[in-house]
Amino acid sequence: MGSGKHWWKLSIHRSKSTNKPHFKNPPNDFICPISGNLMADPVIVSSGQTYERACVQACKILGFTPSLKDGSVPDFSTIIPNLALKSTILNWANHSCPKPVELDAALELVHSLMPPQEKGEDEEKRKKMEISEGLIGNMIAKPNLKPEHAVTELTRHRARFDSDESLPNSLPSTPMYLATRPRCYSSSSSSEIETISPRSWDEEPYVSKLRSLHVHEQEEAVISLRKATRTSVESRSALCTPRLLSALQSLIISKYCRIQVNSIAALVNLSLEKSNKVKIVRAGIVPPLVDVLSGGFPEAQEHASGAIFSLALDDDNKTAIGALGALPPLIHMMRSSTESARHDSALALYHLSLARSNRTKLVKLGLVPVLLGMVRAGQLTGRVLLILCNLGACSEGRASMLDGGAVRFFLQMLRKGEFDSESTRDRCVAALCALSHGGLRFKGLASAAGAEEVLRKMVEEVGCSKWARGKAKRLLEVFKAREEAEDVDWEKVLDSGFPSQAMS
Repeated sequence: MGSGKHWWKLSIHRSKSTNKPHFKNPPNDFICPISGNLMADPVIVSSGQTYERACVQACKILGFTPSLKDGSVPDFSTIIPNLALKSTILNWANHSCPKPVELDAALELVHSLMPPQEKGEDEEKRKKMEISEGLIGNMIAKPNLKPEHAVTELTRHRARFDSDESLPNSLPSTPMYLATRPRCYSSSSSSEIETISPRSWDEEPYVSKLRSLHVHEQEEAVISLRKATRTSVESRSALCTPRLLSALQSLIISKYCRIQVNSIAALVNLSLEKSNKVKIVRAGIVPPLVDVLSGGFPEAQEHASGAIFSLALDDDNKTAIGALGALPPLIHMMRSSTESARHDSALALYHLSLARSNRTKLVKLGLVPVLLGMVRAGQLTGRVLLILCNLGACSEGRASMLDGGAVRFFLQMLRKGEFDSESTRDRCVAALCALSHGGLRFKGLASAAGAEEVLRKMVEEVGCSKWARGKAKRLLEVFKAREEAEDVDWEKVLDSGFPSQAMS
């Protein structure tokens, strides 16, 4: 993709959101030539230069090789952690660790550096790697929509929930790179050397060692399998066989940490290929993953969350995963101490909640109060709102949300307008749209919370998105129907069912 013809003068420039402001005037050797920021996780590539790890990963993902100011072209085939430089940077920064570049931000940066011609050539690949983080379109997509559509076409379709009700059109999408891949796949061990070396892939050496009675051979096999499947599509396709999956299954719940962690990490790699997802579930891998989620080693739990998320992207797996007991531990993992586990478990629950049978189970498991509490605490707000929108598609979910004071709380969020992004506000409006199918009780609760005033302000607000203004207008039309029912006893409606618990 890249060539010596492109003399990219990647001069030092600052990203407002990447590094802390007190890191002033760092030495040039501490700066990543691609991001222009102080490096937090420096790695040495095959050609000898040092870059921020996320920037190298972004270049490899997008197939882009930038030329440096001297016209040289780096080789990204192998990366090795530059621990000496990392230690030097920490000492220079007085042991105040700089913030690593997020992979999403690195992808956007690298894509912006690509020449127009390469962007055009890369467009098809990029589209396949993008998915809408703001996908209320996913929320209202058919649960049986095929995975390939989930990446590129969801926002172009008007679909319905798998229920008796239909909801408004989808939101405009906001690109989110690699949302079809678990976050644990994007991070690698600081001691790991990653190599791309095409070869013929034979399952027999792996299977033989995986089934060995010697622990050191099992460990060697899972580590080798993890490395072999990390970057090679060919290896992932060739090695995902019934024999290998059967041999790997027992090691997932190994009492040895390194075996457990690396076996699940290898499974995550195998699950990235669409053709492997159903094979893995049918091989009986989900029950041991559930066991790890419930009581495995912490790092193994991160990978297990990522594996369930990856497998849940295939609609043929959603119901089976829910039936095999993955829902309760995923709910627990959303409160994990690690960002990767929280991220992947939330997205796993989002995709699993697209299946009607799982929505009912999640409501019965008491997920709605947990999610409302997380939104109130500002935890995973955007993703949690997406799950709530899915749950609002079924009558049980709406009832639980109304009982939990969701209407008042969502209106309070809109009234304050303190959102981390435009898409979060749009999701809040979408959740109200889902609840609007709650009939008279919704209108009673919303009227008592001052919904009409909040919605009118949204319609008049210039900074509000066109989508949100349109849904606010639609909700206002719901309240106009009150004029046709002036004799409704709203206090009686409010008192019906379980009492609503205010969340203010």
